[in-house]
Amino acid sequence: MMTKKKKTLFAVEALEKEYPDPACSLNAMSPFELLVAARLSAQCTDARVNMITPALFSRYKTLEDFAGADVSDVEEIIKSCGFFRTKAKDIVSMASVLISDFNGELPDTVDELIKLPGVGRKTANLIVGDVFGKPAVVADTHLIRITNLLGLVATKDPKKVETELVKLLPPEKSNDFCHRCVLHGRAVCVARRPKCEICCLKEICGHYLSKK
Repeated sequence: MMTKKKKTLFAVEALEKEYPDPACSLNAMSPFELLVAARLSAQCTDARVNMITPALFSRYKTLEDFAGADVSDVEEIIKSCGFFRTKAKDIVSMASVLISDFNGELPDTVDELIKLPGVGRKTANLIVGDVFGKPAVVADTHLIRITNLLGLVATKDPKKVETELVKLLPPEKSNDFCHRCVLHGRAVCVARRPKCEICCLKEICGHYLSKK
């Protein structure tokens, strides 16, 4: 029987072949823009966020612009995004805290990033991985679903999924593996209607093998 470690390495290699150019699907021109886009993406599709952010980033160009923004104006720009009032308040507060507590620089650790208003571990790991190039596990819905189906983890709790996968994934592969799982979750392992027959992971997938 294949160990979880071997199954993980198989999945890493199979997804590398399937998706050779992984990348975050949120559009951003700076680390802070990525942070804002990631905050907006909670309970909202990346496609919708990418429709909203051009107007937001053209109106507010700097950290200081965001820190001094009228929350109601930010709300108006992002209102087609779910929970827009909370997100608008968080975005303005994030900018203010970065200026007051971090000298206007994004911190490069999860523990420091989650001190920012509205920033959870998923967003913090995205920043650590994509901005600073450090090993990180972004436990989004696609990663959680796919790794559970494969049998690599047996929990839907994002923090526990992150902890388990940190033990299994080669650190230098972890960021791209997470991005590839998002791509695979959208294209093949779709929630409630997975295309198992064409899946590059089916021979190690506990869910698929249990149906045979």
